[in-house]
Amino acid sequence: MSVTAENATRQVIALAEESSAHNYHPLPVAIAHAEGAWVTDVDGRRYLDCLAGYSALNFGHRHPDLIAAARAQLDRVTLTSRAFHHDQFGPFCRELADLAGKDLVLPMNTGAEAVETGIKVARKWGYQVKGVPDGQATIIVAENNFHGRTTTIISFSTDPVARDGFGPYTPGFKIVPYGDAEAIERAIGDTTVAVLLEPIQGEAGVIVPPPGYLAAVRKLCTERNVLFLADEIQSGLGRTGATFACDHEDVEPDLYLLGKALGGGVVPVSAVVGDRDVLGVLKPGEHGSTFGGNPLACAVGRAVVRLLATGEYQARARELGEHLHERLAALVGDGVVEVRGRGLWAGIDIDPALATGREICERLAARGVLAKDTHGSTIRLAPPLVVDKDELDWAVDQLVAVLREVARERA
Repeated sequence: MSVTAENATRQVIALAEESSAHNYHPLPVAIAHAEGAWVTDVDGRRYLDCLAGYSALNFGHRHPDLIAAARAQLDRVTLTSRAFHHDQFGPFCRELADLAGKDLVLPMNTGAEAVETGIKVARKWGYQVKGVPDGQATIIVAENNFHGRTTTIISFSTDPVARDGFGPYTPGFKIVPYGDAEAIERAIGDTTVAVLLEPIQGEAGVIVPPPGYLAAVRKLCTERNVLFLADEIQSGLGRTGATFACDHEDVEPDLYLLGKALGGGVVPVSAVVGDRDVLGVLKPGEHGSTFGGNPLACAVGRAVVRLLATGEYQARARELGEHLHERLAALVGDGVVEVRGRGLWAGIDIDPALATGREICERLAARGVLAKDTHGSTIRLAPPLVVDKDELDWAVDQLVAVLREVARERA
């Protein structure tokens, strides 16, 4: 990097550090342009994006179909509020509902809003349909969950970094071990209205539950008259090699909570998708969002649904994911303790005696690969689904080189 370019990068980062609250700890990369699976920094250096906006960029940066849909809508109308109808809203809801095999869609903006909406719907259903006494509804959640950052959501987080210092906390949640269906069975009581789970836990390090877990949860919820809420905000919309991660066990939740990739990396779009007997409990005035379901978001969301309807991206994630996991599995014992994941999504536990996840990610960035660490020694790979096999191999080659480099230095 030239002195001038280095100064430019330093200036961009310094301004951000000086003028923004420190709620993130970004890698020292300043991105100025992006296309497909690649991003370019202010110096003109290219990086393979192996994070994809935490799955918000499943279809890559600036996918031409999504950009075309956004541009066309920008020339027409971008916001009406839900005080009025607009011509993109109904088609978006119908098309997304059809994709999920459900009746109704409630569009919002962010993933956390979708989760909050799911919680409100579950409680309303519990009081109105199940007959739980008012104010006593409880929801079962899993340890090491990540569902967002609002005060209600962090109230049932077990991550001290996300939770500590933000109380008092919202009651009404029971926390059980992830992957343990018997623990859920024991926790269900007369006031239980829902079980809220990630089919694969993302922030926890791409934790895949044991086979049969989701099916067992579905069976329990049906038998005990409890809603099953699947947070597919990171795992859904093609990431794991299926439209939804629940599809791998032929499980259909009562509510899908969607976000991230639904906006195609263009605008924030989220949604709660369910059948009329559940989502129909809401009445006008009981829930809303000024920007939820706005024309621009719906136009982009419709384009996302069209991409998923072909099955191409699910197939790419499935096929390339098999290759990725085969290569990563070969690293176990050589600086890697464990590899987990499904499709184009992997959690890689680095031997903590070798390096932290942050250090590995910094060294990968120096070699042109962007990834993100979590929980100390774990790094996550989630490249856009438009990545090709040669690019994946190159990224893994860089990881191999970094692991060997650090091992030599520590020897």
